Amino acid sequence: MRPIQERLSALGLSSLGRTESHVLTSVNKVLEALHRLAQIPVPECKAPAPINGFEEGRMLLKQHTEALLGPPPAKRNARIMVTMPTEAADDPRLVEQLLANGMDCMRINCAHDDASAWKRMIGHLRDAEQSFGRKCRVLMDLADPKLRTGPIEPGDQVIKWSPRRNLLGQVTAPARIWMFPEKQASAAPSPADACLPVQVSWLDRLTVGDRIVFDDQRGLRCEIRVVESVGQCRWAEAVRTAYVTPGTTLRQRVGKKKQRDTKGCRKTKLGPLPSQEQVLILNVGDTLILTHDKVAGRPAQLDVDNKEIMPAQIGRTLPTIFADVRAGETIWFNDGKIGGVIELVESQQVTVRITQARECGEKLRADKGINLPDSTLRLPALTEKDIRDLPFVAAHADIVGYSFVRDADDVDELEARLHVLGGEHLGIVLKIETRGAFEQLPSLLVASMRTPCDGVMIARGDLAIECGFERLAEVQEQILWICEAAHVQVIWATQVLEGVAKDGLASRAEVSDAVTSQRAECVMLNKGEHIVKALQTLDNILQRMQSHQHKKRSMLRPLELASRFP
Repeated sequence: MRPIQERLSALGLSSLGRTESHVLTSVNKVLEALHRLAQIPVPECKAPAPINGFEEGRMLLKQHTEALLGPPPAKRNARIMVTMPTEAADDPRLVEQLLANGMDCMRINCAHDDASAWKRMIGHLRDAEQSFGRKCRVLMDLADPKLRTGPIEPGDQVIKWSPRRNLLGQVTAPARIWMFPEKQASAAPSPADACLPVQVSWLDRLTVGDRIVFDDQRGLRCEIRVVESVGQCRWAEAVRTAYVTPGTTLRQRVGKKKQRDTKGCRKTKLGPLPSQEQVLILNVGDTLILTHDKVAGRPAQLDVDNKEIMPAQIGRTLPTIFADVRAGETIWFNDGKIGGVIELVESQQVTVRITQARECGEKLRADKGINLPDSTLRLPALTEKDIRDLPFVAAHADIVGYSFVRDADDVDELEARLHVLGGEHLGIVLKIETRGAFEQLPSLLVASMRTPCDGVMIARGDLAIECGFERLAEVQEQILWICEAAHVQVIWATQVLEGVAKDGLASRAEVSDAVTSQRAECVMLNKGEHIVKALQTLDNILQRMQSHQHKKRSMLRPLELASRFP
């Protein structure tokens, strides 16, 4: 249609650019107008009845949205879904705040927590509904067969502490060190920069004001000062950075001696310290070996000239994928931060050449996502965990989120299992997070239309990796269009106002993204320390924008700017 769209507009006719929910009606109307302009008899329409007219298409989408997500809130059309943090299980006040500030749907990610915690979250919501006199749907998101990196060998047992300094290097706050009996582990009652296990007999003799000296791992003489006693434990403070390991000798200064020898000192040695998390540092051109998940990962081994002797290796979950990948296919790690190409596939390992990472190198940790957009993975959409979780979901949720769905057979399987569990009344939301699911979207929609109500979630995080970040805008546009044509509601998900949720501040790009999100019927927020503020911000944006834009249509409301112009 593109070549004639401008020509249609020049005639004062619809360019057919906003007809998703009533395509055939719009085409027929334009054809009728063209025939009359050309003074040609209008041919009889032979399309099958019924045909959705302009208003019928919009009404169908509205009805389907209300069936899945409930009636719209008082001041906006788009709903807001909020992902529950673990804290929501034991903090009813948090759930109350979310409901009071506009949450329309509670999302519980079944990949986290357990049935006991989920039940408490839902219980807090039902209590809050009674208090505020409004309803809120519950979506339970099944955990997908996520491919992730395996564990990495633990690093050294070393602890570092540093005081806080200003731009001039002056100490503004000393480092706080918690010392406790090594055989009676005691958590620090307040945030500590370091927790040190030492002999109880040595601790008992420490008093406020005592100085403790030691040589740290750099060979530098360091000192800390005791500032508080808490039972058998002690708080100390340091104004210099230090590195300590198990066996570091601590000396308690007695009297006013300042000599470097050990005379006049009482000594102890540090007990076992927690191993530091080890990471793999990967650069473009590096080799990475993927092994079975039972083999602990390790960094690359280098010689004295910093040349690689042994490449870095790391395990991964889902060992059966080795049979589904081929040399030349791309692979991505950690939400697309690290990219590579598979060079060699063997029975016990896969060799990857890193092709994308920051110039300074990118860190790869355990339990980070792996994406294989070019590979056809023979994995079940419903895992054993999903099947164990389904009875709870059927009994307590309103909607089930279907992760890793790929084709119509997957939808049929979920429907069959819900039917057996008495959960055929549940709405189903198809999470479009892989290239395969995007390419099969029309078939998925036809299959899901057999359910009482259905929807689509644009899982933009994984989808961007699978389809390419540069294509994400195009892909999400196509999903919005085809779902509107099917009169199916869309949930806009992943990193919406993430800066507000995590840090309390939004970037300009995040605000623009939130503005665009109002084209969907529902917008999802992820958990974060400032989630209530993120919810308030999104509610405000959606209310302001709905009078300017609906789907792709600009709403010609009176402009404040124009009204001020004489």
